[in-house]
Amino acid sequence: MAMFGLQYIWDSILQYEAVLRSPYFPVLFSITVYLSFCLPFVVLDTLSPKIALIRRYKIQQKTTVSWKMMWSCLALSLYNHAMYIFPMSVLHWYWRPVSYTAMAPGLLRVIWDLAACLLLFDFQYFVWHLLHHKVPWLYRTFHKVHHKYTSTFALATEYSGAWETLSLGFFAAVNPMLLGVHPMTEMLFHMLNMWLSVEDHCGYDLPWATHRLVPFGLYGGAPHHDVHHQKFKSNYAPYFTHWDKLFGTLHSE
Repeated sequence: MAMFGLQYIWDSILQYEAVLRSPYFPVLFSITVYLSFCLPFVVLDTLSPKIALIRRYKIQQKTTVSWKMMWSCLALSLYNHAMYIFPMSVLHWYWRPVSYTAMAPGLLRVIWDLAACLLLFDFQYFVWHLLHHKVPWLYRTFHKVHHKYTSTFALATEYSGAWETLSLGFFAAVNPMLLGVHPMTEMLFHMLNMWLSVEDHCGYDLPWATHRLVPFGLYGGAPHHDVHHQKFKSNYAPYFTHWDKLFGTLHSE
């Protein structure tokens, strides 16, 4: 039954195959999904100074997010997409044309491949992040811009320079190819990865947040990453907690 459901979704997507094959699609897909995921938290940031019920879930309750801060982050994100992500998408489109199979993947295969892509990205990001904090030149030159805001908010997710945007984007783009996943799974991975990244930076500890759904403290979530932006020297993994536990860099409060 699940297979038929996935096949129906995939068939519906393939009706727009000409759009999917366009060199403009990856960058439009990326910015549209990203801003769609940010929008609910932008609403919360706007309302939280006035509504105590919302503010109670804010991790740093004494901080506020101004429109100036949000516009600054949005402008840099749009600039990075236009100047770096779009040219790289065109090169990728030229060198490696996408092939779309008619058959959808099975549900268990989708879940397995999503987990594999996410765990691999989590490891790559951890190593990249650790190096860019432990090596002062790397931090000053490339990563410091992302730490402009010590209190996280959704639109600060992609507040980063060219090197950080391209290198982390490269990990996200190459992992589905390395693991040979179905194009549908690749789209789902990019959506899941963007959602988790935005949620990490949202600045809210909501009752339905991912870290509350994953048991045994295996997943850090927004509180985990908010501590990183405050302390700088802990919680380097973006999502899961096992690498920080192994390297002694986990800080839970």
